[in-house]
Amino acid sequence: MTSADPVLVFDGDCAFCSSCVRFAERYLRQTLASAGWTAVPFQFADLAALGVTREWAEREVLWVTPTGQVYGGARAVAKLLLRSGNVWAYLGGVLSLAPVRPVAAAVYRLVAKYRHRMPGGTAACALPRRAA
Repeated sequence: MTSADPVLVFDGDCAFCSSCVRFAERYLRQTLASAGWTAVPFQFADLAALGVTREWAEREVLWVTPTGQVYGGARAVAKLLLRSGNVWAYLGGVLSLAPVRPVAAAVYRLVAKYRHRMPGGTAACALPRRAA
C-alpha cells in the first residue's frame, strides 16, 4: 500500500454501511483539516494490495493504515474517530480503552448482524451465512 492516508474499507452494497460512511465523510472530515482518509467499498478495492481478504471485508468494516496494519469492526470505527479529531477523538479514545473494547466489539457485532434491519438497510445488507 502506498497511500499516505488510511483507507476505510466497507460494504458498498449495504445501504446502512454506505449511509454511515456518507455521515463520516460529511461530519468527521470537517473536524480536522489534516484528518485525511479514504473510504472505498470492498467491491472496488484492491483487497490484495491492502492485505485483506474478501471474506474479512464482507464481515466487518476495515481500517487499513499506510503501514499495512488492519483493524476491523469496532476497532476500525475507533481508529476513524481518533483520526477525525475534536470530540470524535475522545469517543474513539473511549472505544479504545481496554474495559470498553469488548463491549464495543459486542455492540458492533450485533449491529453488523442486523444491519439489514437498520434504517437504510435492505435485504442485500444481510451478512452471508457461514457454512456449517
